[in-house]
Amino acid sequence: MQLHQLQGRKPTDKKTRVGRGGKRGTYSGRGVKGQRSRAGARIRPEIRDFIKKLPKMRGYAFPGTQPGTGIVSVALLEKHFETGQNVSVEKLRKKGLVDRRTTTVKILADGELTKALKITGLGVSTSAAEKIKKAGGTIHE
Repeated sequence: MQLHQLQGRKPTDKKTRVGRGGKRGTYSGRGVKGQRSRAGARIRPEIRDFIKKLPKMRGYAFPGTQPGTGIVSVALLEKHFETGQNVSVEKLRKKGLVDRRTTTVKILADGELTKALKITGLGVSTSAAEKIKKAGGTIHE
């Protein structure tokens, strides 16, 4: 490569600078009035309108998309399961007791349990574990 073969990175065509007097008359192709005829006129981006619609106060958030921990009470297990049935996350989803995005579930000791259930793959509070074992059920982590 030689010195006369170098080329610039910018295009060689010059932009037409509108609105500075000269050959085009008073308005210079900008029209008469309005935002686009003024100096420094820019059209507002669409995203700006979306941003302005969002709440200004702190603490606002969209509904979470992260999978959370589902909570199921012992009373719900008593109501929806039969004696000897296996209780897992999939079974709780099918019965509509936890959300479809929920990955982990914890059983809490709210209510009474009289049926012997097999709990697999669920978190269990200590008081709920006592109620499940007292009813004759088993817990497998």
